[in-house]
Amino acid sequence: MATKPANGVIQQARNEGRTILSEVDAKELLASAGIPVVEAKLAATADEAVTLADGVGYPVALKIVSAQITHKSDVGGVILNVPDATGVRTAFEEIMAAGKNADPSATIDGVSVQRMAEPGIEIITGMTMDAQFGPVLMFGLGGVLVEVLKDVAFRVVPIEPKDAKQMIREIQGYPVLEGIRGQEPADVEALESLLVQLSAFIEANPEIAELDLNPVFASQTGAVAVDARIVLAEQE
Repeated sequence: MATKPANGVIQQARNEGRTILSEVDAKELLASAGIPVVEAKLAATADEAVTLADGVGYPVALKIVSAQITHKSDVGGVILNVPDATGVRTAFEEIMAAGKNADPSATIDGVSVQRMAEPGIEIITGMTMDAQFGPVLMFGLGGVLVEVLKDVAFRVVPIEPKDAKQMIREIQGYPVLEGIRGQEPADVEALESLLVQLSAFIEANPEIAELDLNPVFASQTGAVAVDARIVLAEQE
């Protein structure tokens, strides 16, 4: 599949009356800017899902693709660690049925197929639009630390490399990235680079109103976004 330029992905969404990009489109947009993501491809049928899974290699993750269903896990729209072609066919049918059960009126384009990422420390990063300051970049550890403790750092876009260094080191959970209790440390420089790349991406695409990379897996060998969500600003 040829990669569309950023303006092509955004314009297609505009033409279809969508403000929320699919995971497939969001990752294509990010990848075009050099931001590391686990590639996701759309399968409209079980046969297509198997072909794509065979191509990327098992195990794979399958996720529902629907503009009306944004919280995929909540409706049973995500199945991980699918080991083989038979599992892909079963997972495809289960996800499609779960989506229709959750919202019978939803338009379901199919499922995204992606390889399972190498495990790492879960990171969350993204951008929200502040009425006073404009786009604001956020960084924190994923899971309970962000949901319960709100252990996150913020900076107004654009940021410089020194800002990325400070963001990462000012969260209370930073020692986790250095490696604790025998856990391997994360490549902090890769995270710094990711934040700078995101800042530049946001600056270059002012049509984007919200952006979430959750989770990003950070390991000794780098950082890669496993899931991505992009919301476009409403057209005036």
